[in-house]
Amino acid sequence: MSGSAYRESFRLAWPLVLSNISVPLLGMVDTAVVGRLPEPYALGGVALGANLASTLYFTFGFLRMGTTALTAQAFGAGNALELRACLWRAFLLAAAIGLAIALVMPLLVDAGRLIFAPPELIDPEFTAYARVRLLGAPLALANAVVLGWLLGMQDARAPLALLIATNLLNGLLDVAFVWGLGFGAGGVAAATVIAEAFGLALGIFLIRLHLARLRAAPRPSRSAVLAPAAFRRLFRLNGDLFVRTVVLQLVFILFMALGSRQGPVILAINAILLNFFLLASYGLDGFAYAAEAMVARAVGARDPAALRAAVRAGLANAATLAIATGLAFWLASPWIVKILTDIPAVRDGAIGYRPFVALLPLVAVWAFLLDGIFIGATRTRLLRNAMILAVLIFAGAALALVPV
Repeated sequence: MSGSAYRESFRLAWPLVLSNISVPLLGMVDTAVVGRLPEPYALGGVALGANLASTLYFTFGFLRMGTTALTAQAFGAGNALELRACLWRAFLLAAAIGLAIALVMPLLVDAGRLIFAPPELIDPEFTAYARVRLLGAPLALANAVVLGWLLGMQDARAPLALLIATNLLNGLLDVAFVWGLGFGAGGVAAATVIAEAFGLALGIFLIRLHLARLRAAPRPSRSAVLAPAAFRRLFRLNGDLFVRTVVLQLVFILFMALGSRQGPVILAINAILLNFFLLASYGLDGFAYAAEAMVARAVGARDPAALRAAVRAGLANAATLAIATGLAFWLASPWIVKILTDIPAVRDGAIGYRPFVALLPLVAVWAFLLDGIFIGATRTRLLRNAMILAVLIFAGAALALVPV
C-alpha cells in the first residue's frame, strides 16, 4: 500500500495530539493561579465547577464528532453547497442546546450542588464559577462545531492554532482577573468564557478563509439548510452519539464510585491511575480524529480503496504510538506516581498496578480507532450499541469482582 495514507494520517494527527495536550495544560494554569491564593476555597470551587461544566460539555461532544463526519463526507463528495449547509445546521443545533443550558443554568447549578455537596466556604466559589461557565454554554458548544468543521475540511493545523491562542488568552486573563482584580473563582470562569468568545471569533475567521475558496459555489438557501431530511439525519447521528457518550460517562462514574466505597486510599490510587488513561487518550484520540476525517472523506467520495487505506493507516500509526506509550508507561510510571503523591500507601498501591498501566494503551488503542472509523462512516447505531454492551459487561464484571 502507498505510504501516502500513512503520511496523511500523521499529518492530521500530530496537531490534534498537541491540541489535546493543551486542554489539561489549561486546567493546570487555572489550578496554579487559584492555588496560590491564601485560602483553598477558590481552588475547591474551581475544581468542582470545572467538573460540572466539563461533564456537561463532554456529554454534548457529538456536536464536534457529528460535524466532522458530515463535513468530511461532503468534502469527499466535492459538494461545496453541503459543506456550507453542514456548518449552518451544526451552528443552529449548538445555539439551541447552548441557550437551553444557559436558561436552565440555576437548576443545573443546584443539581451540581446536590451531587458534589460543597462545604460551606467552598459553595459560594463553586456557585460563582459554575454560573458564569454555564452562561457561556453557547460559546463553548459553538467552538466545538468550529473544531469539527475545520477537521472535516481535513485541516488539523487551524484547530491547533485556535486552541493555543484561546488557551494563552485564558491564562493571561486568569492572572489579571484573579491576582490583579481579586475576582476569585468567578474570575477564572469569566476568563474562560471571554477566551471562548475570542476563540469563536478567530474560528469564524478561519472558517471564512476556507469558504473563500468555495466562492464560486452557490450559497445554500434557507430551505436547503433547514431541509427536514438533512435534520433527520443530523438528529439520528447526534442522538446515537449522545447515547454513546452518556453511557461512557457511566463507566467513569462507576469507576470512581466503586473506589470511593473501598476507602480513601483506593479512591486516591484510582485517581492517579485514571491520569494515565487520560494521558494515553490524548495521543490515541489524535489518530482517532484523523481516521474519522479520512474515513468520512473516503465514504463521501465513494472510494473503497481510500477507505481501506485510511483504516489501515490509522490502525498502524495508532498501534505504533500505543506500543511507544505502553513502553514509556512501563519505564516511567513509578517516577510519575512519585511526582503525583508522596503518601506511601497511595504511592505503593499505584505502582503495584504498573503492568496494567503499561498494557492499557495496547488494549485501548483499538477502541479509540474503531470509534473514529465508525463515526467517520456515520455508522453510529452500531457504535452506540457496542458501547452499551461494553458498559454492561464492565458494570457486571465490576459489581461481581470488586469488593464493596
